[in-house]
Amino acid sequence: MLKSANREVLPKSGHVSWQRLDRRLEHGIPFNWHHHPEMELTLTLNCTGQRFVGDSISSFNDGDLALVGANLPHTWTSQERIDKSKPYLAKVIWFDRDWLKAMGHSAPELMSLVPFCNRAQRGLQFTQSTRTDARPLIDRLFDMPQTDGITTLLELLLVLSRDEGAVALSSTEVLQKIDAYSERMNRVLNHVHQNYEQTITIDDLAEIAALSPSGLHRMFKRHIGASLSNYLINLRIGEACARLASTDVPIGVISQDVGYSSQANFNRHFLRLRSETPSAFRKRNRISRAP
Repeated sequence: MLKSANREVLPKSGHVSWQRLDRRLEHGIPFNWHHHPEMELTLTLNCTGQRFVGDSISSFNDGDLALVGANLPHTWTSQERIDKSKPYLAKVIWFDRDWLKAMGHSAPELMSLVPFCNRAQRGLQFTQSTRTDARPLIDRLFDMPQTDGITTLLELLLVLSRDEGAVALSSTEVLQKIDAYSERMNRVLNHVHQNYEQTITIDDLAEIAALSPSGLHRMFKRHIGASLSNYLINLRIGEACARLASTDVPIGVISQDVGYSSQANFNRHFLRLRSETPSAFRKRNRISRAP
């Protein structure tokens, strides 16, 4: 069992094979690092922000569609609400991994669900064309009685399984080590995510983890698959991407707001991780916002 991410227990029903949640929030999607044995499909609407899946930190925009594997730690956190008159929205669907595999083995027409289930264990982000095809099916699942949804759910999963361009999110290495997480890692990660815009020292984190600085370095590298400094850089640049795409705040101000005292360092890290400058990223990913 995972210990660094909080284990979430989802309500079960003997009448259906899947669960759903139409999540509407007025004050944003909070950082809540957790895991559960069910697979999770999330459609995020009317906001931008960051998605954390295993060791992956990615920016998301309106209409993001991602699948999280069983027991894979994850969370979303919002940055900008696009239409201020509407809430932050997330349509979430859960189902069991064993159920999905059993469906794949039940008929030749569903066989593609078996390798899809294995691919999804690392988490998947779907392409624009697949999101377009999947959106009406997801909307239909939330409009009908849950007991009538199994056929539509299978139709949706088949659409997702055919997306050859879907991008894996977490690395294989993290999946191999995931059960070694500890409560100490949970405390460290929560502190980093709540204070990334401030100066974070290894000594402070070592005290939180009740370890020596060298012990913290080893634990972080072993469990996350990256050094603490690289993880923090990824977190800050990911947050900057969300702000660049969704606001008109000057780049220099954004670099300071996400924790950089030097814009030169910010620009260098951004170019290394995104292979383009912050201004080029903003131009390519500009999101139109409702007044």
